[in-house]
This record gives sequence, C-alpha cells and structure tokens, in this order.
Amino acid sequence: MEQYAMETPLGMLRITGDLEGISEVSFVDDPMVSSEEIPKSLKPVVAQLREYFSKVRTDFELKLNPNGTDFQKRVWKTLGEVRFGRTKSYQEIANELGDPKVIRAAASANGKNPIAIIIPRHRVVGSDGSLTGYAGGLHRKKWLLEHESPVKQTQLF
Repeated sequence: MEQYAMETPLGMLRITGDLEGISEVSFVDDPMVSSEEIPKSLKPVVAQLREYFSKVRTDFELKLNPNGTDFQKRVWKTLGEVRFGRTKSYQEIANELGDPKVIRAAASANGKNPIAIIIPRHRVVGSDGSLTGYAGGLHRKKWLLEHESPVKQTQLF
C-alpha cells in the first residue's frame, strides 16, 4: 500500500492505494505535511482530485478497492451513481437497494465509506433536504455541495 498526503481547499487528504485500486481517501485534521513525490499508483487519483477541486472534473475514472462488507460495497456502488451536483436522501438510497427498511444500515455504510469525494457520501442528505452527519465534518460537506451546485448562491445551507 502506498500513501500520499494532498493539500486541498478543505485541508489535507490522505490517499491510500496500490495497483489494485484506491482503498482510502480521507480528510485528516491532524497536522500532516503534504508528500513531495506522488507514488506512481496514486498519480491518477491525485490528478483527478486536483481537476475536481479546479472545477474541471465532475466524474472520476479510477480503479477503486475499498475494504468493506458486501452490503457496504452495494451501498457505496449506489452512492457512486449519485451524479455531480445532485443529492439523494438516505431513504432514496435504501429504496434503490431494494428494501426501504435498510435505511439505518445504508446510513451506517455511508458513514463507513473510506473513499471520500470519489464515492460521494457528501451527496446524501436528510429526507427534508437538511445536511446530516459527515465523517469529514459538516463544514466540508457544505463546501463540497456548494462546490458542485449548478446554482451559485450566497449560502446553500
């Protein structure tokens, strides 16, 4: 496994992966120095994240390899289908999984998603459209949603 620390407008991202794919992209609040050299296996993800933050990229084309249960991976696959600039509720995600009763399990799997931004857990909101928990912090979720919003407002949330 190789790691890279990347500075972003939202602070430091830790990126972990290898030739099998990306296994983690997570926000790091502890002081961390950005890496000087990007490992070969992580160059595509770093380049695509830079494009995302520069508003050049709206979709990612990367090999992903997150660790999780089969159910978690199904939830993460469903999250990956939520397009840039869109949101879905936890209930909509549960419905798409085929069982409206798995809403809590889907929410839990969303919270355990190890690949921020690329598997867009920030695009899941409450049924009433409200911001709900986000492992990277609600201020980051708000920023990401505003970054992706096709409508420029002074304040989205």
